[in-house]
Amino acid sequence: MTQSVVVQVGQCGNQVGCRFWDLALREHAAVNKKGIYDEALSSFFRNVDTRSGGDSPDIYKGKICSLKARVRQSIKALLIDMEEGVVNEILQGPLRDVFDSKQLITDVSGSGNNWAVGHKLYGCQYRENIVEKLRKTAEHCDCLQCFFIIHSMGGGTGSGLGTLVLNLLEDEFPEVYRFVTSVYPSGEDDVITSPYNSVLAMRELNEHADCVLPIENESLFDIVNKIHQMTSSGKLGSTVKQNSLVTSSATSTKTVQEKPFDAMNNIVANLLLNLTSSARFEGSLNMDLNEISMNLVPFPRLHYLVSSLTPLYTLADVNVPSRKLDQMFSDAFSRDHQLIQADPKHSLYLACALLVRGNVQVSDLRRNIERLKPSLHFVSWNQEGWKTGLCSVPPVGHSHSLLALANNTCVKPTFIELKDRFMKLYKKKAHLHHYLHIDGMEQSCFAEAVSSLSDLIEEYNELDATKNGPRTDPPRLKIAV
Repeated sequence: MTQSVVVQVGQCGNQVGCRFWDLALREHAAVNKKGIYDEALSSFFRNVDTRSGGDSPDIYKGKICSLKARVRQSIKALLIDMEEGVVNEILQGPLRDVFDSKQLITDVSGSGNNWAVGHKLYGCQYRENIVEKLRKTAEHCDCLQCFFIIHSMGGGTGSGLGTLVLNLLEDEFPEVYRFVTSVYPSGEDDVITSPYNSVLAMRELNEHADCVLPIENESLFDIVNKIHQMTSSGKLGSTVKQNSLVTSSATSTKTVQEKPFDAMNNIVANLLLNLTSSARFEGSLNMDLNEISMNLVPFPRLHYLVSSLTPLYTLADVNVPSRKLDQMFSDAFSRDHQLIQADPKHSLYLACALLVRGNVQVSDLRRNIERLKPSLHFVSWNQEGWKTGLCSVPPVGHSHSLLALANNTCVKPTFIELKDRFMKLYKKKAHLHHYLHIDGMEQSCFAEAVSSLSDLIEEYNELDATKNGPRTDPPRLKIAV
């Protein structure tokens, strides 16, 4: 059984990560009725002996532990934040017993929405500590397959220290895949310097990540609003329960007031839940995480995968009828289900992966791919660029679900808009002095970062230029008889 380590960086990274662990434990509790440590748990958890430390923690709402053996499960994760607030909240919450206190790195002052503070200042200060804790976490894995990094792009710690961790992983574990889930700020973001932070971080993602799943706050906000509007209008034929996964982060019977980003964080957590399902459960056509990079990334820098989820109502405890199977596949390619502001059907596909959960047959997959292919534009040299995965365990409360990952040029407008916002500030040299007073930060860092982003956009432009060319079937191998 392959194993993975999750690195949560910054406020967003730790909040999303916490929601992922909560939902993952609920899934395992629903499947593993005996509450014992099994192969599915070993992908992301390790056993910790508590016999000398008193009683083992109780089983509650999805936490799995073995009371007879008096062991508990500790998550294979590293939590990093330069403010203590979010991490302290986690340690005081219902998941406190599954986090190893030795795998936390915090400070008190924060990065002040400044990439240079996170990457250069705190990066230098905590570099050895981060490497040591990464090594210790990796030592608990028998077959380490990949690192997951969860962070945001607009702040200082997530963008700056998050991309430094990415660099360290490449140096220390060059053979282990690096998956990054990056939450991009919206145009109305309240962090004025977010364009600087995002473009500076983009350069690091271009150079050091194997796969990046870009997610836009604006898309998350739109999805949550659509669900709320449909439930309030009665179109779903039901109402959202009090402790809905989409409206609350409550994990106990107490009523906990919803925080501003809880619902949006749940969507990202559900993306990760589906992405890792093959690593956690059995299936007739399970897909290893390294297969995603191998099959969906034909060129090193074009490793940004657009994700979509269906049904969206897996994000809420809403008693809605399951979407018909074929409609679920159609939804995955519609604009409304994308986690960035994009319409992939009108752009060019380099490759596409479909990760299906539940009672779905391979024939269902093939039928829907053949049905959808005529409406999708694939590059001429990869007309059969599909990768499929089937996990037999569906999300809790649903018969099936689908996560689509597309290497598609529709991600380009997101990068163009980000560059435009960056240039508006950079042309006036606004706020540069906050960055340049940090040791190791020079103005050339900005020029190199925007140049890297421009090169990436140009690579997508070159691909888009081939979209309207004639479609020709590739020559087939002829075997002489």
